[in-house]
Amino acid sequence: MDRALCIHGHFYQPPREDPWLGRILPEGSAAPSIHWNERICRESYAPLARARRQNGEGRIAELVNCYSLMSFNAGPTLMSWMARSAPDTYARILEADRASLARLGHGNALAQIYHHVIMPLATARDKTLEVRWAVDDFAARFNRAPEGMWLSETAVDTPTLEALAEAGILFTILAPSQAIAVSDDARNWRDVDAGSLDIRQPYAVHLPSGRSIAVFFYHGPLSQAVAFDHLLADGEQFFTRLSSAAGQGLLSLATDGETYGHHFKFGEMALAYVLDQAKSGRDGLTLTNYAAYLAANPPRQYVRIREASAWSCAHGVERWRSDCGCTAGDHGGSYNQRWRAPLRNALNLLKSRLDAHYDVTAAPLFNDAEKALVAYGGVLAGTVTTEAFENVHMAPKTSPAGRGTAWKLLSMQAWGLASFASCAWFFDEISRLEPVNALTFALRAAELARTTGMADPEAEVTAVLAEAVSNEPAMGTGRDIWDNLAKPRRETPKSLITQALITLALENRLPAGGHDATVVWPGVDVAIRLEDATGQTTSGAASILYRLETAADVFALTYTPATVADPFQGCASIQPATGGPEEGFNFQAVGLPVNKRQALADIFTRYAEALFFANNLAQAAIARSLVTERQEAQNTVNLAPLLLPLWPGLIWHEVFELPLPEKRRELLHLFLKQTGRDSPVKAALEARLAAETARLISRPDPDWQLLARLIKHAADLDLHPDWWAAQNALWERRPFTGSARELATALGFAV
Repeated sequence: MDRALCIHGHFYQPPREDPWLGRILPEGSAAPSIHWNERICRESYAPLARARRQNGEGRIAELVNCYSLMSFNAGPTLMSWMARSAPDTYARILEADRASLARLGHGNALAQIYHHVIMPLATARDKTLEVRWAVDDFAARFNRAPEGMWLSETAVDTPTLEALAEAGILFTILAPSQAIAVSDDARNWRDVDAGSLDIRQPYAVHLPSGRSIAVFFYHGPLSQAVAFDHLLADGEQFFTRLSSAAGQGLLSLATDGETYGHHFKFGEMALAYVLDQAKSGRDGLTLTNYAAYLAANPPRQYVRIREASAWSCAHGVERWRSDCGCTAGDHGGSYNQRWRAPLRNALNLLKSRLDAHYDVTAAPLFNDAEKALVAYGGVLAGTVTTEAFENVHMAPKTSPAGRGTAWKLLSMQAWGLASFASCAWFFDEISRLEPVNALTFALRAAELARTTGMADPEAEVTAVLAEAVSNEPAMGTGRDIWDNLAKPRRETPKSLITQALITLALENRLPAGGHDATVVWPGVDVAIRLEDATGQTTSGAASILYRLETAADVFALTYTPATVADPFQGCASIQPATGGPEEGFNFQAVGLPVNKRQALADIFTRYAEALFFANNLAQAAIARSLVTERQEAQNTVNLAPLLLPLWPGLIWHEVFELPLPEKRRELLHLFLKQTGRDSPVKAALEARLAAETARLISRPDPDWQLLARLIKHAADLDLHPDWWAAQNALWERRPFTGSARELATALGFAV
C-alpha cells in the first residue's frame, strides 16, 4: 500500500427524541421536512447509500454504495432513529460494512462515543459508560466488535484513551494539530505541529496503565477543502487533488457526512466518482480503511497528544465550557457565548446529584450497581432482555417496586448523559434547539430522580442557569428557557392520555364496547379501553408503560369527546388504580407545547390525505370516462371548473390507465395542465406517484410497459416527481432486459 487512500465520514445527529415519547417531534427549522434527522437523511445519508455515478452523457451508469468504499462512523443516536424511520438506508450501511469486511478483512464502520459528549470534560464513570455503551450498540448493529472509535469533535485526553483501550478499541482518529511530539523509541522526543507531523502512518500512544492505542491523523488542509473550498463541485478536480497529495503511506481525510448532499448538493456524486477512481487503482492509489491499514502497518513511532484538545476549538475544549470565541459564525461575532459556562456548570451540578443518588439508592437493588450501569448498554442496544438483565444484575430479593425503581435509576443516568451532547455548546445561542434539548433531557433525568426518592434539584440547577444570559433579550436567561421552553415539554399522565385520546379520535380508532386501542411511541405505550357510551360520556381505563420499564401505571378513565370539530375541546378524568383522588381536565388546559400540538396535526393530515386520495380516485374514475370529445372552438368542458377538486384523481387515472381516444385525451390534458399548474396538492400528488412507481417496480412481476408509459404520461402532464426511489428499485433488478430497458432509459439510466 505505497499510495493508500482512506476517506472517513463522520455521520452524527445529536439526541433529538422527546425523552418521554422517544420520538423526534416537529422541528420548524428543518422545513420542508418534519425534523432535521429526516431532512439530512434524505439529502445526505440516503444518497450516499445509492450515489449516482454518471457516464459522459449525463446518464446514470451505476448506483454506488459509498459506505462500502469509505471509512465511516454513525453514532447510536442517529442509527437508532434510522433503524426505525429509514430502514433501507440503515440496511445499506450494515451491508456496506459486511462488504468491506469481506474485501479487506476489516469493516469500514467505526464506533462513536454514545451521546457525542466532549470526553475530556466527562467524569471517569461517564467516560466508561459512553465508551462501553457505544461498543454494545455497535456490536448489536454490525455483528462484530469495533476496532476503532470516533471521539466527539476528536476531543481527547489521556484518560479518554485509557477508556478506549480498556474497552478493546485499537485506534482512534485525531487532527494533526493534536500531536505535540513524536519518538522512534518512546524515550527521545521531538516536537511536531500540524505542518511537520507525518500523517501518513499510524502512531502508538503508551498509556499509564501499560496499555497502548494507535492514533491516525487525517490530512487537515484537504479535509477542510472538502468542507469549505467547494472541492465537491467537480469529482475529477477532487480526485486530482487527492492523487497529487498522496504519497508513500496512508492519505486519509476526515469529513462530516452532512457535507455530501446537505451542505453541497450532489456532493455524494463527486465522492462516488473519487471512490470509483481509487477503487480502480488509478494513479496507483489503493483504497483501504484504517483497520486494514493498521493490521498491515503496525505503528513504528510513538506520539504524545495535546491534552484536552479538539479539532474544532483552537483553545482546547473551551468551546464547550467558556466564551472562547469559537462559534459557527451564525451571527457574525455579534453574539457572545458567556452562557456556556453556567450551562455547563448547571448540568454538572445536576449530574453530580444524580450520581450520588444512584450510588446510594441503587446499591441495595443490584448485586453490583456499577457493573449493572455499565451492562445497561446491552439493554439499550437490544441484545439483553429486561428479564435476563434482572436475573444477572438485580439483587435476588428485590421487590417488584424495587425493580421498577432500579429501571428508573438506569434511565435517569442515560438521560443525564444525553444532556451533555456536544451540540448544546457548539453554536452561539442558548435558546437554540440544541441547548433546549439538553435542558429537556436534564429535566427528564431530574424527574426520574425525584420519583426514586431524591430531593428536587430544580431550585439549585435553575439558580445556576439564571447566570446564563441569552443573546436574545426576549429569551431572558437559562432559567427562563428552562421554564418556558423545556418544562412545557414534560409529560404527565394527563398529557399522555390527552395525546392518546386525540390521536385515536383523529385516526378514527377510538375503541368501544370494552375493546382496547394502543397509541405506540418509541418510548412509551398508552393503551385506552372504553366501554359503550352512555350519552356523551364513556368510562374505561388507561395504562401507561414506558419502554424498558416492567410495570404500567393504570388509571380509571372517564372520557367526554368534543362535541365540536376541535378535538382539544374534549375532556377526561383519571384516577390511579392504586388509589388517590380523581383528577378532571379538559384537553386544551393540559397545555401541550407547540411541537406536540403540531405532531397531532401531522397525524390528522396524514389520515386526511389518505381519505382524500381514496375518495378522489373513486370519483375521478367516473369523471374521466365522461370527458367528451373536443368540438370546434371548444377548449374545455363547460362546467369543468366544478371538477377542480377531482384534479389529483384525474391525473392519477390518466397516468396509470390506458389512454383515452385522441380527441378526448387532448381535451382532458388541456384541462389538467391548465388547472394543475398552481395546484396546492401537486407536490403531494407527485410524491404519491413516485412512491407507487417504486412499489410497482419492486413487485415480483412488474408490468414494464405500464411503468414506461407511466413515466411518459407524467411528463406529458407537466408532472415532475422525484424518481429517486423508483431508480433505486429498478437498479436492484439489473440487468435491464426486454421492456425493462425502456423504463431504465426513461428513468435516466445508461443501457
